Amino acid sequence: MFRGNTARYGWSLCCASLYLISGTARGADSLSTARESVAQWVQTQQLISRTRAEWESDREMLQQTQALLERDLKQVQEQLGRFSTNNAVADQERLKAESELKVAVEALETAKGLVQGLESELKALTPLFPPPLRLTVDPLLNRLPANPQDTKAGITERLQTIVGVLNEVDKFNNTIAVSNEKQPNEKGELVAVDVLYLGLGQAFYVATSGDVAGIGVPGAEGWKWTPNAALAGPIRDAVAMYRNQKPAAFLALPVSVQ
Repeated sequence: MFRGNTARYGWSLCCASLYLISGTARGADSLSTARESVAQWVQTQQLISRTRAEWESDREMLQQTQALLERDLKQVQEQLGRFSTNNAVADQERLKAESELKVAVEALETAKGLVQGLESELKALTPLFPPPLRLTVDPLLNRLPANPQDTKAGITERLQTIVGVLNEVDKFNNTIAVSNEKQPNEKGELVAVDVLYLGLGQAFYVATSGDVAGIGVPGAEGWKWTPNAALAGPIRDAVAMYRNQKPAAFLALPVSVQ
């Protein structure tokens, strides 16, 4: 009886030992699996943390890059705006310059016509210029172009020449001048005479001998001389007064007003 129980007890003990060994083996496998799971979880968390850190760094860099790009874009837009404004201003300035140039060209053409007219009038008046005036204005008259339509002389230069001639003419016309010239006597012979010019309106001439005298007046084709020997005395006295050879006095000389 005891042996039988002993046998059953031994068998039970053996089975329990086998169960414990089997349970111990299964527990070891579960622990190893758990450890591996924990290790993988830790690695996953580390990877997540590292990825998050890298993303945060990349996001900050991207934000900075975005800010720089937005600033550059704003500067480009401002420059484009200035370029647009500058182009508009440039267009306005160009239109203004073109308008001023057109006005200047028209004024230049008007000035050319005016200068050509004045040159023609001066050339037509030259026969009325007496010898003392011609000595002054001839150098200026020589500057006038022979062909106003085909000349290299500028408008300013030509206008200055005209003004110079007119100034000399006006100066002569407001003064009294004496010139040594030659006039014909009763025989038609040219004799030396003193000519007293009262500007450009009247002239008197007298020979030193006193036998030749006369009056001169400007005409359409130049000066017209009329002999009048009876005026020799007064004219000779007037010339002497001009040269300070006689004191000033009133003289009776005929003057023709035209």
